[in-house]
Amino acid sequence: MRLENTFDVPAPPERAWELLMDVPRVIPCMPGAELVETVDDSNWKAKLSVKLGPIGLSFATDVSREAADAGARRAVLSARARETRGRGGGQATIESTLRTIEGGTRVEIVTEMTLSGAVAQYGRGLVEDVSRQLVTSFADCLRGQLTSSPEAARAAAPQAKPVAGLRLGLRALASAAARFFRRLVRRD
Repeated sequence: MRLENTFDVPAPPERAWELLMDVPRVIPCMPGAELVETVDDSNWKAKLSVKLGPIGLSFATDVSREAADAGARRAVLSARARETRGRGGGQATIESTLRTIEGGTRVEIVTEMTLSGAVAQYGRGLVEDVSRQLVTSFADCLRGQLTSSPEAARAAAPQAKPVAGLRLGLRALASAAARFFRRLVRRD
C-alpha cells in the first residue's frame, strides 16, 4: 500500500533537515512511539503502542536509515514491526523529501507499507484515514520541535502513550463518510 502525505513547517530546509536526521528526536513525535535503543548511527529500536477500543497492540520495531542525501534533502527509512504477541506486523519504507517554500519547508512523505496478520484486516481506506491523522499529529510535533530551542524541545518531548484507536477511528470514519457523500453529490 502506498501512502502520500505532505505538510509544511515554519523553518528553513537546513534546520528541518537537521531535525529529520536526528531520528531519536523524531521517533517520539510519532503518536504511540517510544525510542527503546540506539543501535548505531543508522539503526534504532522502537516500541509502538496502539489501542483499538478494548484491544491493545504493541509493536517491537526496528528502524534503519537506508539513505540520506543532504544535497537533495531526501532521506529513506525502513521500519519492520512485529506485534509482540504474534498478531501480525508490518514493513514500511518511508521516503522523506524537503522542499523550500515561502516561509519554511514542505515535507513530502511517501510510505510503501505492507501489513500482515490481524493488523492487515483493516481496509485501505481506514488505514489511509488513520495515517492522515497520525501524520497531522506528527507534523504538529515537528513544528513544535522546530519553533523552540533544541534544549527546550528535548525537555518538552512528547511522552509515549498508546495511539487512541477509537478517536482516530471515529475521525477516519467521518473522513470516509465525507468522501462517500462527495462522490454521491458528484454523480448527480
